[in-house]
Amino acid sequence: MKSPLSLFYKLQFKTLWIVAVLFLFTASLWSQEFDTVKLDQYFDLLEENNKFMGSVAVSQAGELIYTRSVGYCDVTSESKATVASRYRIGSITKTFTAVLAFKAISAGKLSLDQTLDQFFPEVPKSENITIKQLLGNRSGIHNFTDDPAYATYMTQPKSASEMVEIIVKAGSDFEPDSKFQYSNSNFVLLTYILEKSMGKPYPELLEEFIARPLGLADTYVGEKIGTKANECKSYMYLDKWQEHPETDMSIPVGAGAIVSNPTDIVKFSDALFGGKLLDLEYVEAMKKITDGYGLGLFSFPFHERTSYGHTGGIDGFSSLFGHFDDGNVSFALTSNGNNMNTNDIAIAVLSTVYNEPFELPKFNTYEVSPEQLEVYVGNYTAPDFPLDISIFIEDGVLKGRATGQPAFTLDPVDKHQFEFVSAGIEMTFDPEENTLLFKQRGARVNFTKE
Repeated sequence: MKSPLSLFYKLQFKTLWIVAVLFLFTASLWSQEFDTVKLDQYFDLLEENNKFMGSVAVSQAGELIYTRSVGYCDVTSESKATVASRYRIGSITKTFTAVLAFKAISAGKLSLDQTLDQFFPEVPKSENITIKQLLGNRSGIHNFTDDPAYATYMTQPKSASEMVEIIVKAGSDFEPDSKFQYSNSNFVLLTYILEKSMGKPYPELLEEFIARPLGLADTYVGEKIGTKANECKSYMYLDKWQEHPETDMSIPVGAGAIVSNPTDIVKFSDALFGGKLLDLEYVEAMKKITDGYGLGLFSFPFHERTSYGHTGGIDGFSSLFGHFDDGNVSFALTSNGNNMNTNDIAIAVLSTVYNEPFELPKFNTYEVSPEQLEVYVGNYTAPDFPLDISIFIEDGVLKGRATGQPAFTLDPVDKHQFEFVSAGIEMTFDPEENTLLFKQRGARVNFTKE
């Protein structure tokens, strides 16, 4: 069984799935002049409570109508985040790569029906895998970032041939086009296909076909993080903001290697959905959703509205962007440290834009005395689970530590219930039975105190 804790500490680029809570719709007219006082208060609260570091931007009809940055770009030097700060955007890169693929298609260099064996015949079932299936995550090619070995090389540079070898060895999970399954391998291969078909390195393609025409001065393929270039480091909150290791950007390439910021991302979004980057027939092809995914795009609901965009996560960075036809609105969020669900932040921003109600959060409202915490202290084990979990008290705060991993703070949310939000961990104790129910992103494990 794969350890849920190891899934968290194995830093990998990934998609962050958004499931917006659907409220009863209350009609409201779009207004460009919306009240930002409450939204500013919201971000003040997040910053004061160490819940979020990052930047957001909103545009309407191509004009910026809101920006906000909170927290630090570099915690050690106390360099504050600004609108000019740059972040690794993870899997939002996939939308850029999809645009480049359609640029190649429009130039007659590629076709959606072209098969993978024309480029990489060594990939299993490549003769039945099309460019369209790679773009739609329907190829069946195994996602290499899901493998335990990924954590052993993620910080090391890899050549294209080395990455192809890793993908080939990982094999196939299902027959091509039989279902959707998110796989970074698809977009890594697309990167190399674009380079072969267009005759230029991926960074040059990004600059030539997207960044330069749109004036995206802060958007490019990243290398080692350089804070002197306004590039932010990423962090995880464990009592304080602690720096994450860096993925070497030679690994994710067109699946997750772009650096950008919200103001550039909303420009990109406005241009894409406004038909300024691609013919609208290609944009409509990207927006056609099958089993939850289009071609380099997700669709996200907000009340009765639908947006198209993508999410991203790499190391301690998380990001999302979306475009709504309703009001011609684009929004983007980039974070280099979050201690809460970024979906909640997106809902607060969009609620402000569309004049929908939302509540200012109240943090740490459930209080437990140090004496009451004593009943939870101990070492917890579970059959067939590779790690023990030690629960202890430090400075009056309940903390947990899995075998060989850093300690993390457990915040009380209800009687016998605690959480570590940034890792999606929930723990429910039963002191009478000496048990602990551990939950993390769908996984449930029952532990017993020794």
